Amino acid sequence: MTRFSIDAATALRIIREDLEIAEHHRLVGPAALRSDALALLYRDVRQGELDEKSARAQLEKLASVRIRLLGDRVSRSVAWKLALQLGLDDTAPAEYLAVASLQADALIAEDPALRAAADGIVPLARFEDLTR
Repeated sequence: MTRFSIDAATALRIIREDLEIAEHHRLVGPAALRSDALALLYRDVRQGELDEKSARAQLEKLASVRIRLLGDRVSRSVAWKLALQLGLDDTAPAEYLAVASLQADALIAEDPALRAAADGIVPLARFEDLTR
């Protein structure tokens, strides 16, 4: 079994591509993942890239994706330390890195800034690895 930590953009890509996750894989993410996905969908609607009905449908579909969401004391503490270590202005990216480092074998992130921040902290995997 491989555990992949994913970011909100990856979660949305999974539902947009109607991807079947390989049986032997598990998904994890920070507790904020669903809220972050909500924010991405809302932004797309506000920018005219997506209509509201489609965005709401994607949000509903996201609820059916099996993702273990974590926000325990240890992951919050590690996120704090990582944010300091990386000099981040916001702890949100560090939450993804913390969950990946504590609970996953690799991180799959669509966000290029998150991928860059992961260097030396957690291994990266490709989106395509979810189906293998």
